[in-house]
Amino acid sequence: MLNMFQEHRARFLARLAAENAAAIVPAGGLKIRNHDSEYRFRPRSDFYYLTGFREPDAVLVLVPACAEAQSILFVNEKDREAETWTGRRLGTAAAPAALGVQRALPLGELWTRLSEFLPGHTRMVHGFGEDPTFDQKLLAAVGTLQQKGRAARAAPRQWVEPALWLHELRLRKDEAELDCMRRAARVTAEAHRAVMAAARPGINEGELDGLLDYTFRRRGGTGSSYGNIVAGGAGACILHYRENDRPLVQGELCLVDAGCEWNYYASDVTRTFPVGGRFSREQRALYELVLRAQEAAILKVRPGATHDEVHDSALAVLVDGLLALGLLSGAREKALAEHAYRRFYMHRTGHWLGLDVHDCGLYTLDGAPRPFEPGMVTTVEPGLYVAPDDETVEARWRGIGIRIEDDVLVTPGGHEVLTREVPKSADEVEDLTRVERTRTAAART
Repeated sequence: MLNMFQEHRARFLARLAAENAAAIVPAGGLKIRNHDSEYRFRPRSDFYYLTGFREPDAVLVLVPACAEAQSILFVNEKDREAETWTGRRLGTAAAPAALGVQRALPLGELWTRLSEFLPGHTRMVHGFGEDPTFDQKLLAAVGTLQQKGRAARAAPRQWVEPALWLHELRLRKDEAELDCMRRAARVTAEAHRAVMAAARPGINEGELDGLLDYTFRRRGGTGSSYGNIVAGGAGACILHYRENDRPLVQGELCLVDAGCEWNYYASDVTRTFPVGGRFSREQRALYELVLRAQEAAILKVRPGATHDEVHDSALAVLVDGLLALGLLSGAREKALAEHAYRRFYMHRTGHWLGLDVHDCGLYTLDGAPRPFEPGMVTTVEPGLYVAPDDETVEARWRGIGIRIEDDVLVTPGGHEVLTREVPKSADEVEDLTRVERTRTAAART
């Protein structure tokens, strides 16, 4: 794993050298949950991509024009008392060998020593906005250097956002990263199967939420890639449903949007299944429509294609199906031109995936949709959502929410569905839940 992070640093350093730029990349600090309780720490994705280091507060400085060292990591020093309370620290002595950086210095020296390494760089890469206090200290340190006589002529004077160079590197996954994402996908498949097997009338959404987290951690994941969504009934019509606290009801659908995070690399999968093991006629009609739309969209994922093509492919299938079912009326072209479908399908069909569930990377280049390239990973996630209070449709359709989502890698010859092990055909889903119901009933007799 260390080689992966060293390779990432080497690529970024090469780009920085070509642009005569330095970079400062903080890990971020602990976040307060409430009062004096903190959330479990997760390093910022840019920092982790370049270091693989999981301690809070550390700061990576990359300075390709510095003769002394090009990669310098500022870390918390070893401290027996602090470590007794909050955990072991790697420290400055062990960091170079453990992480492959050329030099490690005490975090407390960051602002007094940063100016030693910056001369010779005319640009500075930093992502502003996440920590205003850090941003102000950095601006002050660079500003002081800019006023120091002869050294001022070699001080950075142009700020560059990480999106310009670093995020372009992150967008294309290497084999080590893809190994993490495939592992995340396998655990996610197991978790979704477990939830389908456990779901039954009367079970609380929160219990299924807990089962997801348990499976992710039990199988070696770092946790969930994002807040799990377990939405029964009309809750599935809320795109970012968060309550996860309602009992499931016989005959309704349950939408589960959840993915395992493996070494901080995300998976993102949604499945929708019937509570009780059988779709109603209306549920199945909409489910199979969404599935056809997803299958058509996945076929579009290949080098040279774009997110717009993927979205338009899914949209065409959905609109044709909604017209056939009577949920939309009129001409197909008019329904598309006037966005009549947005009552039922109001989001795009996919997004980049990587260290962040909505990963970095531009969607357009020079004003045009960005073509897919091998190594990019996108989700494909069409859905249909009929609001429970939508009186423009027959009551039998109301409150049905369905989304089907998979993670898809762009390959040189087309694509690979990373999450293909998660069941999704209507028959597969029904068979899985019915088999588990039968086993449960047999165990009780």
